[in-house]
Amino acid sequence: MESQLIQTSPDILSGTPVFYGTRVPVQTLIDYLEAGDRLNDFLEDFPTVSHAQAIAFLKLAPAIVAQ
Repeated sequence: MESQLIQTSPDILSGTPVFYGTRVPVQTLIDYLEAGDRLNDFLEDFPTVSHAQAIAFLKLAPAIVAQ
């Protein structure tokens, strides 16, 4: 699933990690949550990111940060 969750490409936002199939940086979700916004706020503002993608990323985030 991870390969279908996050993608990086020099052609998409200069290689910034984005949610697969979108141009939405994963950092944007982190920024929203750190600012105290709800997950639903993020999903409403970025409808190209699915709820399943956001949840999967949040489940993987601790493992990614630990690397």
